Amino acid sequence: MLLAAMASSCVTKRSLTYLREITPDSADSINKSFVPSAEITIKPADALTIFVSALDQEAVAPYNLPTVSFNDPNSTQVKTTPMLLTYRVDEEGNIEMPVLGKLHVAGLVRAEAEELIKASLEKQVMKPMVQVNVVSAKVSVLGEVARPGTVNISNGRLTVLEALAAVGDMTPYGRRDNLLISREVDGKMEFARLNLTKDEVLTSPYYYLQQNDVIYVSPNGVRAINSANVSLWLSTISTMASAATVIVTIVNVSRK
Repeated sequence: MLLAAMASSCVTKRSLTYLREITPDSADSINKSFVPSAEITIKPADALTIFVSALDQEAVAPYNLPTVSFNDPNSTQVKTTPMLLTYRVDEEGNIEMPVLGKLHVAGLVRAEAEELIKASLEKQVMKPMVQVNVVSAKVSVLGEVARPGTVNISNGRLTVLEALAAVGDMTPYGRRDNLLISREVDGKMEFARLNLTKDEVLTSPYYYLQQNDVIYVSPNGVRAINSANVSLWLSTISTMASAATVIVTIVNVSRK
């Protein structure tokens, strides 16, 4: 029992520290190979919101149609919801907008998609302004974290450390040196393991996440002992103690 208690308390400060090998001189070597990631690229099945504005608001009204629904099934009165329509990117990477028709946006970042739509609008609208957001972009974080769940990529890009911060960080039982990331690329799955204790993680192509990435934080040895083995150990020790008591009793009786 004492050994089990000692093992369960052996989570050292060193094992809980991120990027522990970084020193004041590390920045130079990191920056030589560090490539700031561009924003996430738009992919098939993404959901986009698109807002178009111009000096002549009536000219852009068809592109900002509100969500419309009836008050009740038998009513002819409609109500509008102050929320932009969502455009779903189809399997071929296209969206279909009013008047403009189909536009191919897969593989573009937000700024590029905005320029594409703006260029198409300029044939009909004077000085249009376009804002695109990928509202479906998110990653999933599982395993030894405080609050497992999904994290939205709200500003166009998200790092591994930011995703962990959003779910309350790893628990003391999460392995900082063996983070698993799964990613779908061109219909195939890719997997990578990151060591968050080393500065090389900052230059990994998986440091910046893509939509639908899954992060799994595996448990360390202490968690394995706590969750699976302690009850077995206690049961074994209890059985051994009972057996020892019976043996001692038998020996004492035989001596008498």
